[in-house]
Amino acid sequence: MIARLLSAAALAALLPAVASAQVSYVRAGKLIDPQAGKVLTDQLLRIEGERIVSVGPWKGAPEDGPKDAKVIDWSGLTVLPGLIDMHTHIVDDEQSENIALPLLRTAAQQAYIGAGHARSTLMAGFTSARDVGTWRALGDAALRDAINEGLVPGPRMSVAGAYVTAPGGGGEITGVAPDVTIPAEMRRGVVEDAADVHKKVRALLVGGADFVKLIATGAVLTEGTEPGQLELSEDEIRAAVEEAAKRGTYVTAHAHGAEGIKIAVRAGVRSIEHGSLIDDEGIALMKAKGAFLVADIYNGDFIDTYGREQGWPEGMIRKNRETTDAQRDGFRKAVKAGVKIAYGTDAGVYPHGWNARQMPYMVKYGMTPMQAIQSATTVAAELMGKTGQVGCHAPGCYADLIAVAGDPVADVSVLTKVAKVMKGGTVVKDD
Repeated sequence: MIARLLSAAALAALLPAVASAQVSYVRAGKLIDPQAGKVLTDQLLRIEGERIVSVGPWKGAPEDGPKDAKVIDWSGLTVLPGLIDMHTHIVDDEQSENIALPLLRTAAQQAYIGAGHARSTLMAGFTSARDVGTWRALGDAALRDAINEGLVPGPRMSVAGAYVTAPGGGGEITGVAPDVTIPAEMRRGVVEDAADVHKKVRALLVGGADFVKLIATGAVLTEGTEPGQLELSEDEIRAAVEEAAKRGTYVTAHAHGAEGIKIAVRAGVRSIEHGSLIDDEGIALMKAKGAFLVADIYNGDFIDTYGREQGWPEGMIRKNRETTDAQRDGFRKAVKAGVKIAYGTDAGVYPHGWNARQMPYMVKYGMTPMQAIQSATTVAAELMGKTGQVGCHAPGCYADLIAVAGDPVADVSVLTKVAKVMKGGTVVKDD
């Protein structure tokens, strides 16, 4: 009503002025273009606000550069889009020998722990991450929102909300005394049948989850379950896929066992996590369906060494030993077959901030360095449905950039030592 009584000019005078987006430039000595699979030299990226608006060759001497804004000089470094880890557990404590640790934290303690892990992830050059399950339901959504609101530093997070799992399955807290009652918020994703899957998945998505994470088979690091054991039926998995589709999102499935992998892919999941015991039929099915593989092939060595030193339960050590070599063999076959591979580490089993340590393993087990980089940029973005937003440096992409000394295409291990990190046009690390 008031607006109708005022002239347009008078109304405009009452409204706060809209500030124009801040402009800056990044000069890159080398610029890795994962979309094209090539390396450009001496490039200039113009950034307005959070987004890249242009990319082109640097012209002239340093004094001939643009005068309308600051030029961030990374001319002595290799620049590439911020990396993406598609399998993290940022919110919870890192894995330890204490299987009851989730029960010893308050929600407030867990929030601070997650904030610390988020910062470590960002400082490692991972400007986006997918959190694929947490014990306390939707704690990951709260952390995502806090990061987006600028309350704490961290990557752009896509979150699952909780594990959707069978009773006593790989997504449950197990190994405690039978008369210990697990809090209800730590069992929000426990499902009894397909109808219950619809109900629980719907509640998680309404509560703020971005996608759905199923535990289709047993787990290496959950006591009382076996990796090859099927825990959800095809009908139950399909129920989750249907419910997610109603809300325009997708399902990913933790699946070690060969049969669990095939059932999950047939039911319509978008990606398989771990894939440790995948067989040739499963690889062919994933290729045919366009499903993504997210395989944490660094983890096995860490668990075998650190887990033994710290006294992790013998069942965990055994299951890790039984799956590590098989997983790497399956990974190599999947790469050769042309299955889409997205970078995912299971960070949280090992320290957050070590995310790039898997890069050399990707190369060792069949990828070229450029393919490994693409798995953590363009392929990961495709899996999340964020192509053209993250994992890229073209106009319209978020200005999420990292810079390293050396050439990752020659030696991908240099990505474990990220010198510069920019997120949304703001430099957050400048070593």
